Amino acid sequence: MRKQNSEFKTALALESIKKLTITDAVSFVELDDFACYVIASGIDDDIDGKSARIACDTVAAMFLESPSMKKRTLKKFMRSANKALLDAKSKMKLKASITIVVTNYSKVRYAQAGNTRFRLYRNGFLIQKSKDESLAMNLVAKESTLIKSSVVRNDFESEKIRKHRERHNLYSYLGQKKDFKPLISKKFKLTNADVISIYSKGFWQLVDENEVIDIYKDASDDPQESIIKLEELLLSKQSETLEQYAIANIFVNKIYRNPNKLRKIKKTIMTIIPIILLVALIAFIFINQRNKKLDKIETMNNSFTNAIEYIHMDNYIRAEEENKIALNLAIKLKDDAMKKEIENYMKLIESIIRADNSLLSEDYVQAFAFYQEAITRTRYADNMGKEYLEKKLETTSIYLSVYDYINLGDSLKANANPVEAEEKYLTARSLASAVYFDKGRVEANKALELLYEEEKEEEETKAKEEEKEAKEEGDINESIENSLTLLTKGDESFGEGDYITANVFYLSALQAAQEVIVDEKQVLEKEITIIDQKLKLTSQKQQELKDKEKQALDN
Repeated sequence: MRKQNSEFKTALALESIKKLTITDAVSFVELDDFACYVIASGIDDDIDGKSARIACDTVAAMFLESPSMKKRTLKKFMRSANKALLDAKSKMKLKASITIVVTNYSKVRYAQAGNTRFRLYRNGFLIQKSKDESLAMNLVAKESTLIKSSVVRNDFESEKIRKHRERHNLYSYLGQKKDFKPLISKKFKLTNADVISIYSKGFWQLVDENEVIDIYKDASDDPQESIIKLEELLLSKQSETLEQYAIANIFVNKIYRNPNKLRKIKKTIMTIIPIILLVALIAFIFINQRNKKLDKIETMNNSFTNAIEYIHMDNYIRAEEENKIALNLAIKLKDDAMKKEIENYMKLIESIIRADNSLLSEDYVQAFAFYQEAITRTRYADNMGKEYLEKKLETTSIYLSVYDYINLGDSLKANANPVEAEEKYLTARSLASAVYFDKGRVEANKALELLYEEEKEEEETKAKEEEKEAKEEGDINESIENSLTLLTKGDESFGEGDYITANVFYLSALQAAQEVIVDEKQVLEKEITIIDQKLKLTSQKQQELKDKEKQALDN
């Protein structure tokens, strides 16, 4: 159906110049759905002229067996042709260049190995051409890099390759044992009036590309006319190097158009629309979820950045709030790396907050321990907050020192060392004042005031005791003096013979002497003994007087 509803005309030219052996070959097969055109050219030592024909026949046979224009099929054709040359019985190694063109009457694809050529012309312009696979192409390409115009560059490369001595030094060709890598093109769409041309080196190495283009610009729909003009152009060169050449022209006067294409397109559209809607829905859901995920990532990063900013500002309460938001999002996003990093910052922040709370509650020992723990955690959080912690740790250490000095002062005071105790209290007050530790300063002042009050009380007590002792000593002296005075008066009365009065004075002197206590165990014993003797003597004298009076009365 495709062939019947399209118009592809083919014309060939195959000539041997000054040689009996034909080393080039052309074959084509046109089936209902596909057509295949093959041109091959023997290389160097193929003196028997077998290689090109074997290659063309092999490809034609393979195409008849499995007509297709799939890329892997053309590779299979190439491998089969290469193997056919390698396995052929010949005195010389068989080698050939080959170009295979396959079309489904609406599209075309070519395969190439060696230096045969493929060209596709449209409206008098060359729109597709095969790639040269010789060393000459690489050498010329380096020279053409300085040419800015693509048209000039292409003309330059084409002309240089035609005459380059390395134009037959090929990277890929049939009969290659290792690294056989033929070129397989992509598919090209054909349009009405396109011209496909394939030819061997015997043609292209003598003919300028632009001259060929001029022939196709004025071509009719008969390919044979163009073949004649191409051969006339070649022969006009009158070159001594003119050799075997092969040319095949395929005129695409009318391409195949599928009558059911619109119906198929409509059916395809009706089939695709639900799929498109489903895909759109899935895409919407995916994009929505992705946007939500991106929003979460952005929020997580912003919160984490805010937490770090708050750490720089030493605002750890706000830093904890932001860090919690970032951590929750990292868990939801299953971002393990971010989660671990945020957790390290969270542990640091929590340690600092615990330490600050302990400091506020005046638990300085616990605060000091928490600050040390927090400094250790800074190693896992880029040393964030380290300066803040070092200052807090130093301050807390001074707070503890203030109380240590106060306690030491209390101990020295208890051991009756008030001078050194005062020194410790003063040191504590000085340290507290230096860091504006009001409570510590107040405690130190209280300790100093208590020390000074106790010292004052001791001094007052000592003064009172000294005063009492002095008074008691004065009383003793007065009592002694009074006792002696009474004793003297008693002696005077005794001397006057007034023994009753003397007895009264002696008793008063004895009483005064007994009241004087110099020591708890010592009394004025000497004076008391004398008084006792005088009292006895007074009593004796009184008795004598009584006896005399009685005797006088009796007489």
